[in-house]
Amino acid sequence: MSDIDAFLSAYPRIHFACKSREVRSADRGVSLTPHQAGILSHLDAFDPVMVGELAEHLGVTTSTMSLNLTRLERAGFITRERDPADRRVMNVLLTEAGEQVRDSQTDLDPERVDQMLRTLDPDARMAALRGLGLLAEAADNLIRNRDDYVEALTES
Repeated sequence: MSDIDAFLSAYPRIHFACKSREVRSADRGVSLTPHQAGILSHLDAFDPVMVGELAEHLGVTTSTMSLNLTRLERAGFITRERDPADRRVMNVLLTEAGEQVRDSQTDLDPERVDQMLRTLDPDARMAALRGLGLLAEAADNLIRNRDDYVEALTES
């Protein structure tokens, strides 16, 4: 098995085992599905997003998006307002509570990660964390080099 195959085999198994199954709002005691939390991650408190654009971007119908937005609005995480320039358009904004949930969410559940790491003996745990640190550094370098490459292309 190549290094690439080993990585591509391991990563999804780790992600699936540790994936957040729900997102909780600490101050409101409300649970959100990962999909609803994902919607919040695409929103902002100052720059409105049109419902149709959000639905298209996330690959769902506008009726499915509207249903999820209604739940998020009832929970106090978003507001919806008609666009003053085009009253047919509905814009979505995050509330302060929505920003808090968006900013606190992680793709992986910290408790599940802790459970997984506790199954390793101390030496294996240190080796695993060191390896993840090295992969994270390599990812940072990849992004940095890609940004440098794109910047060079745009300057030409």
